[in-house]
Amino acid sequence: MTSTELNIIAPLDAPLPPLPEGEVLTSSQWTTLLAIADTIVPAVEASSASSLDMLSVQPSEYTAAVQRIQATIPRNAPPDAAQRYLAEKASSAPGFRDLFHRMLAHYMREDAVKGIRVILSALDTRAGCFLFTGYSTSFHLQPINIRQQILQSWSQSYLPALRLTAKSLASVCIANWVKQSATINPVLGFPRAPVHGKPGKGFDYDFLEIPPGEDQQVIDTDVVIIGSGCGGGVCAKNLAEAGHRVIVTDRAYHFPAKHLPMSSTDAGIHLFHNGGVDQSDDSSVAFLAGQAWGGGGTINWSASLQTQAFVRQEWANEGLPFFTSSEYQTCLDRVCQRMGVSTKYIEHNENNRVMIEGARKLGFSAKEVPQNTGGNKHYCGYCTLGCGAAEKQGPVVSWLPDASNAGAQFMEGFEADKITFEISNGNKVATGVEGSWTSRDLMGGVSGPNKTKRKVLIRAKRVIVSCGSLHSPLLLLRSGLTNPQIGRNFHCHPASVVAAVFPQEIRPWEGGILTTLCDEFSNQDSRGHGAKVNAVTMIPSWVLPFLPWTGGLDFKLLASKFSRMCAHCAVVRDRDTGQVYPDSVDGRCRIKYTPSAFDRKHALECLLGMCKIMHVMGAEEIMVSQNGVPIFTRNPDADEELGVNEPSFQAWLANLRKRGLPQPETRWGSAHQMGTCRMGASEKNGVVDPKGKVWGTEGLYVADASVFPSASGVNPMVTNMAISDMISMGVARGLKAEKRGEGARL
Repeated sequence: MTSTELNIIAPLDAPLPPLPEGEVLTSSQWTTLLAIADTIVPAVEASSASSLDMLSVQPSEYTAAVQRIQATIPRNAPPDAAQRYLAEKASSAPGFRDLFHRMLAHYMREDAVKGIRVILSALDTRAGCFLFTGYSTSFHLQPINIRQQILQSWSQSYLPALRLTAKSLASVCIANWVKQSATINPVLGFPRAPVHGKPGKGFDYDFLEIPPGEDQQVIDTDVVIIGSGCGGGVCAKNLAEAGHRVIVTDRAYHFPAKHLPMSSTDAGIHLFHNGGVDQSDDSSVAFLAGQAWGGGGTINWSASLQTQAFVRQEWANEGLPFFTSSEYQTCLDRVCQRMGVSTKYIEHNENNRVMIEGARKLGFSAKEVPQNTGGNKHYCGYCTLGCGAAEKQGPVVSWLPDASNAGAQFMEGFEADKITFEISNGNKVATGVEGSWTSRDLMGGVSGPNKTKRKVLIRAKRVIVSCGSLHSPLLLLRSGLTNPQIGRNFHCHPASVVAAVFPQEIRPWEGGILTTLCDEFSNQDSRGHGAKVNAVTMIPSWVLPFLPWTGGLDFKLLASKFSRMCAHCAVVRDRDTGQVYPDSVDGRCRIKYTPSAFDRKHALECLLGMCKIMHVMGAEEIMVSQNGVPIFTRNPDADEELGVNEPSFQAWLANLRKRGLPQPETRWGSAHQMGTCRMGASEKNGVVDPKGKVWGTEGLYVADASVFPSASGVNPMVTNMAISDMISMGVARGLKAEKRGEGARL
C-alpha cells in the first residue's frame, strides 16, 4: 500500500446521532420538497418527451453534455462516470432526505420551518400553485422542464420573497446533494482525504467523568473557563502555568486526529455550530462558526494575521490605550511564537498563486499570509474539516495540551446554563457556573444511546466566558445580566465569492487554503473600511452552493468543471453592525444582520478587482455569487494584449457594477463573528472593561472575539488570542495577590 493510499483511507468514521423521531414534514410536503430538489439537481435523459422524473433534453444536447464532462474527468474514473453523474438526481443520493430531515428538525429555527411548510403545502393546492407558479397543477405533478421554468422565474421575480426563496432553495439543495452524492467525487477526482502529507497523532486528552446521580454534582476549582476555543485555550495555558486550578468546559466533544478530516456531512454536525446552517434573520448571510473541542481553531484555515495598526489606533482612540502599547505587541508576538507562525514554509497552491500573481500583474497590493503550522509546510486543503496531520497549531494541538501538562482539567459535553453569583459587600460576584453534563455513549462515541446526564455546579473564584461571539452574550443574558450592550455591536466580515474556470486542471482542494491575500481594496473610506481578497477553502460542498443556478443541466455541467476552478472572496471589514439575541421559543442563537449599503459598496469594488485577477490569469469563465448576473465567457478570438481592457469583459464588468450587490439575490457568507460583548472604557459603551472584566460584576471575564471593539479586518484568531493572553495574565495576577493577602492574614 502506498503512502498516498494510506492517507486517503486514514480518517475513521464519526457516526452521526440517530435521526430525530417523528416527521417534520407531511408526506405531501416531502413530495413537493423532493420535487424541488430534483428540479435543481435533476436526472438528465436524452428524450424529446417531457418527464416527471428526469430532465429531458435532445439527444444531441445529451451527447454533447457527456462529451464535455468526459473531457475533464480523471483518467482513472469509471468509464460510465459521466452518464451516472447525469442520471443522478438529488433525492437519489444516499442520505439526501435524511440530511434534510436532520436540518429541519434540529438546526433550523421554528419560524423558518413553519415558513417552509406553508410554501410546500401551497404548492400542492390549485390556488397556491396558481399564485406561486401561474399554473393550477400541483408543482410535483409538473414535468421537470416546467418546474425548472418556474424556479427560473422565481429567481427573476419582482417579488423579493420569491427571489430569496429561489436563492435559498438552490443553495441548500446543492449543498446537501454534493455532500451525499455518489457520483460527483469520481467526476471531479476529489478524494476523501488529502493526498499530501501524512496522518498525525494528536494529544491524548483525559476528560472528567461524572458518576450517575440524581442530585447536582459540585466541583471546586480556582478558575472555570467556559469554552475551549482560541480565547479559552490561551487562558487555560496561562492560568494553569501560573499555578492555579483550572477546569475548561465545552458543549462539544473531542475528536482525535485519526477521525480527521471528517466528511463534509459529518463535519457539519460534529464540528460546526448548529449543523453549519446558521443564517441571519432575513437569510441574507450564512454563518459558519466552530462548535468543536478547540472551537474555531479546530476548523479554521491557519491564517495568522496580527491586528492592523489602524485598527489598534481606532480602538485606542475609544479609551483603550492598551492596543497601541508595547504590552499588546508582546501579547501578539507571544501567541504567534507559541504556534510557530511564519511564512517561511508556505508553498502556494494554484488558487493562491492565481491571486498573488494576478494581483502583481495588475499592480494590486498583495502579500503572503502567515500560517500557524508550527514550522511545517502543511500542504493540505482540508483543514476546515479538521486537521488529520495534527500540524495546525490550534488550541487542540498547542494551548490545551500545554494547559493539561500544567495541571488543567477538561470537561467535554458540558452545556452551560448560567453563571452563579453572590452579593458580597454590595458587589455582584461570580461564584461559578451551573449546567448539565452528558457523557459519551457506552462505546466511547457521541452518537449512541445510554448516555449519562447530570446537573453540575462548578464553583470557582474566577469565571471566564469564552463561548464565542454567538454564545457568550447569550450566557450572560441567561445569567440575569441586563447591560443593553450585550449582544449588540455584532460584526461578521460578510464575504461574497467570485469563482472562475481555467483551461488547465487545478485540483484546487490540494495545498494550503489561505496563504495569500490582496489588500488593494481594504481602505476605501480612508478610515480602514473596505474589503480584502481571500482565497477560500475549495471543498466542493462549500463552494458549489455559492455559484449561480440557472438550470439543472447547466449547473451539473458547471459543477463538473470544479477541478479546473479557483475561487476567492471579498471579505468586508464591516462598519455597520447587527445583533445576537436568544430565540423567544427555544433560546437558540438568533442573528439580526444585513450587509449595509455602505459595506456592500466596498464589497463590490473588491469583487470587480477579483474578477480582473481571474481574467488576467487566463480564466475561461468567471462568475459571481448572485442570481441574475450571466457568467462571463472569454472570447477565444479576443486580443490578449488588451488584458482586462478587452471590450466584452469591460462590458460585463460595467453590467456588474450597474447591478451592484442587491438583496436578496447576493449570496453572503461569514466565518468571523465579533463584537457582541465589546470592550469599552465605560459600561455605557461596552460589556467588558479594558481588562476583560464584565461591567457591574466581580470575578467574571469574557475572553474571545466577542470583546473586539469593532471588526478586526483580518482573520480574528491572533487578535483574539492576544487579547485573551492579556486578560488571563491579569486574572492570574489577581488570584496571586488574593493568595498573598490570605497568607498574610493567616
